[in-house]
Amino acid sequence: MIEARRLHILRAVADHRTVTAAAAALYLTPSAVSQQLAALEQETGHRLVERSARGVRLTAAGDILLTHANAVLAQLERAESELAAYGSGEAGTVTVAAFATGIGLVVAPALTALARTAPGIRVRVQDAEGDASLLMVLDRQVDVAVAVEYRGAPGADDPRLTRVPLYAEPFDAVLPPGHRLAETPQVALAELAGDPWIGPYPGNPCHDVVVLACEYAGFQPRLEHTSDDFRAVVALASAAAGVALVPRSALRDMDLTGVVVRPVDEVAPTRRVFAAVRRGAEEHPLFRPVLAALREAAASQG
Repeated sequence: MIEARRLHILRAVADHRTVTAAAAALYLTPSAVSQQLAALEQETGHRLVERSARGVRLTAAGDILLTHANAVLAQLERAESELAAYGSGEAGTVTVAAFATGIGLVVAPALTALARTAPGIRVRVQDAEGDASLLMVLDRQVDVAVAVEYRGAPGADDPRLTRVPLYAEPFDAVLPPGHRLAETPQVALAELAGDPWIGPYPGNPCHDVVVLACEYAGFQPRLEHTSDDFRAVVALASAAAGVALVPRSALRDMDLTGVVVRPVDEVAPTRRVFAAVRRGAEEHPLFRPVLAALREAAASQG
């Protein structure tokens, strides 16, 4: 009989692409992960993974088993949700991973609302970039992720996750005050093709939004300065180090006296934010109020 915990290990290896990374995410040793994979191969009678210098990939048999693993693990999440509901589930701890702006915009207001509507639920918040938080949910390090759409992000039909749309916001152009386009009411990205750029590091979902928007405008941005802290990005723009695209909510409550902020002409690049839980866990009596509070906090921003 196949053990469910070994299916979870198989999925972690598929997600992280190396035994070492999967082991770290699961708080196991690499040898323990390898032993569990070997036991799973013995249980199924098939070779499930192939190792190479670049990491680990699933075999065809491994892909077949992973499809069933996603369904089995989702069903187990549903079972836990129903059992928790049966036991009332009115009190407990929920861990939420979210990026910094999302914490300020929706997570903190959701906590305020939950203190009134569900005082038995204690929420613990972890700061995590929008791409990292999804793996944290899948690895059961946290319960809920507030994440951002990015190139390669799990889609709405991903069998491992249930997604709840929260909000979408445009990116605005941030220019030095003496910039040649500082007096224009809107900025066409194509006109910034020759400028030095300031932006997030590769791997940050906002990096993908910026690069894709520039590529759509017909050029590759020349990123000369990198920071995942938008306050640092604005500070560099104020020092005439370059131009940038910054999510509109990240500019709230900042001192913008040293820069010029303009909307982007035509179709503005957009950051789409959603909450995610492991598929099957969306009806858990602890998670459901948290997801509802996040939705309401996002709607109140509209």
